[in-house]
This record gives sequence, C-alpha cells and structure tokens, in this order.
Amino acid sequence: MPEFMDVHRNMTGITQEALREAHNADLAIQSDEKVDFKSAWADPESGLVYCLSEAPSADAVRRIHERAGHPADEVHPVPIKV
Repeated sequence: MPEFMDVHRNMTGITQEALREAHNADLAIQSDEKVDFKSAWADPESGLVYCLSEAPSADAVRRIHERAGHPADEVHPVPIKV
C-alpha cells in the first residue's frame, strides 16, 4: 500500500494531549477509507503537524482528516524510504 506524509499548518501551541486526541479521531474512522495512520509529529512553536500513513490514495487521507475535524494542508506521496 502506498505511503503518504501529510502536513497541517496553523496549529501553533498544540499540546501532546491535543495531538493524541486528533490522532485518535483519525484512528477511529480510518478503516472507512482503508487508511492506516502510523505516526504523528508536532512542533507547537511553528504550528506544523506531520502524519505518516498508508492509504490507497492521497484523497483517502484527506477525507479522513476532514471528517476528523482537522483537514490537511498538504498530502505528499512517499515513494522511496530507507
């Protein structure tokens, strides 16, 4: 299954608890689109949040994040990994 890295901007001040809640919201509905969210990282100072997932498409990732209440600003394929 293809992997994707998505980016959320404007989340300045996000806490570890808020990141966990957002990630759990994705996990609760990810199977609807056959997405598997692997990890999420955040930088509260810059407001950037990154999520790594396996999914059938970037659109599937976008739909889950939108439904969970935190739309992604960017979704990038990750075709090569070491």
